[in-house]
Amino acid sequence: MLNVSNSASAAQPVLVLRLTVRTSQPCPYTETLRDHGLNLVECFTLESAYQAVENGCRVGLLIISQDSELDHLDKIEPFVSNNRISWVGLIAQELISMPRMREFIAEHLFNFITLPADLDHIALTLRHAWGMAFMRDLKRDASPAPAPDNNDLVMVGRTPQMQQLFSQLYKVARTDASVLISGPSGTGKELAALSIHRQSARRDAPFVAVNCGAIAPQLFQSELFGYEKGAFTGASQRKIGRIEAAQGGTLFLDEIGDMPFDMQVNLLRFLQEKTIERVGGNDSIEIDVRVIAATHIDLAEAVRQGRFREDLYYRINVVCIDMPPLADRGQDIEDIAKHYFSQFAGMHNRSLRGFSKAAMNAMLSHSWPGNVRELVNRVQRATVMAEGRFIQPEDLGLDRSNDQSQLMSLEDARAAAERMMIRRALSQSRNQISRAASLLGVSRVTLYRLIEKYNIRPDSVTPGHAPFMAAARPDMEVHK
Repeated sequence: MLNVSNSASAAQPVLVLRLTVRTSQPCPYTETLRDHGLNLVECFTLESAYQAVENGCRVGLLIISQDSELDHLDKIEPFVSNNRISWVGLIAQELISMPRMREFIAEHLFNFITLPADLDHIALTLRHAWGMAFMRDLKRDASPAPAPDNNDLVMVGRTPQMQQLFSQLYKVARTDASVLISGPSGTGKELAALSIHRQSARRDAPFVAVNCGAIAPQLFQSELFGYEKGAFTGASQRKIGRIEAAQGGTLFLDEIGDMPFDMQVNLLRFLQEKTIERVGGNDSIEIDVRVIAATHIDLAEAVRQGRFREDLYYRINVVCIDMPPLADRGQDIEDIAKHYFSQFAGMHNRSLRGFSKAAMNAMLSHSWPGNVRELVNRVQRATVMAEGRFIQPEDLGLDRSNDQSQLMSLEDARAAAERMMIRRALSQSRNQISRAASLLGVSRVTLYRLIEKYNIRPDSVTPGHAPFMAAARPDMEVHK
C-alpha cells in the first residue's frame, strides 16, 4: 500500500494564497496548521505565488472568507487553473450560494471546506490533495504521446444554417452536376466538397484537390494536364496531371478565382469535351471526373471586371452553395471548439478537462474573421499553452475583458448592486444602521438581514475571533 500523503506531508510545501492586501495581518490558522506538520508558504501576490510553484509547490490553499474577496477571482483565475497544483478552498458558508463562487469551485478546486472548519479536516484534505498531485505528475511523466488522429475531416454543426447546408450537400451528391462553393476563407469549403464526394457514387475513387492560387502561372498547364517525357527541359519522364489523377472521382478546384486568365480557356475546353492532352503529347485522353470549384471572391463581379471568363463561370456554376461565416453560426462555435478540443487535447495535454466559462463566452463574443480555420488554430494553440485543467481566454489568445457583460447573470448583477449600495450607505452613515437603513429606504431588520446575507462587515466592527475557525480546542490554540 502506497501511503503518499502521510509519508511526504512534512516535506511538501503548501501554497497559501491570500486575497487580502493587508499583508501585515497574521493569518489565524497558519501556525496551527504548521503544528499539524504542514509546510506552509504564504503568498500575497501572484508573482510570489508563481515563484512558489516553480519552487515545487503542488498543493494550494485558497481562503475566501468575505464577499469582497470575490472581486479578486477573475484576477487569480488564470493562476489557480494551473493543473500542476491541486487546490483546496476554505470558503465562508454564506458565499457558497453565490453563482460565481459555485462556478469557481466546480472548475478549479480539488476540494473545498466551509468555514468554520475543523483543522484536522483541513490537514487531511491537504494531504489527500498532495497525493492526487503526486499521482498526476507520475501519470504525466509516464504517458507516451498519442498518435495523431485524422478525425479532422468532418463538418460540425447543429444550427439551421448548417442543417440547410447539409441538406444541400446531400442533394447535389446524388448527381454529377458541377458545383461552385462560395464563402469567406476558412469556412470549410474543401470539407464541403469532400462531403459531397463521400456521399456520391464516386466515393471509392480519388478526391484530388488543387489550390489554383498556389500554382505558379508558368506551371499551371503541366500541373493540371501533365506532360510527356521530353516535353521540355527537365521532363525526364511522363507525369500524370491532377485532372487525370482524379479519373473516376472528384476534382476540387479551390480558389478558382485566382486561376490565370489565359488558363481558363483550357479548363473550359476540358469541361466541355471531357478530354485532355498532356503537354508535349498529341493523344486525347478521355476523363471522367466530377468537378467542384470553390472561391472566396465574387465571381460574378470578377466577370463584370473582365478578370474571369463568363462562359467558364456558367459552366462551373450549375449548382451554387454558400458557406455561412462562423460568426453567424452561434451554438456551432461551442460544438466545433469541443470537437477539436477532444482531438488536440489527446495529442498535446491529456490533463485538460475542457473550456472554462470565461473562455467559452470569449469565443462566443469573438467576431471570427478567420472563421472555422481560426477557431481550430486557437483551440490547438490553447491545448498546447494551457497550464490549468480548463482552458482560459488567455490560452486562446482572446481578451477576457470583452466578455464580462456576458459572464454576469441577473442574479449576480442584483447581488453586486445590493452589496455596493449597502457598503456606500454604511460609509455615508459611519456605520450607523438606522441611518443607513433610512438612506436605503428599508427597515433596520431588512438591512441587518442583507448585511448577514452578503457577509458585509462594517469597518467599526471587529470580530472577536476569526470567522473561519471552529471552536478552539486545547490542542489547537490559535496563534495571533
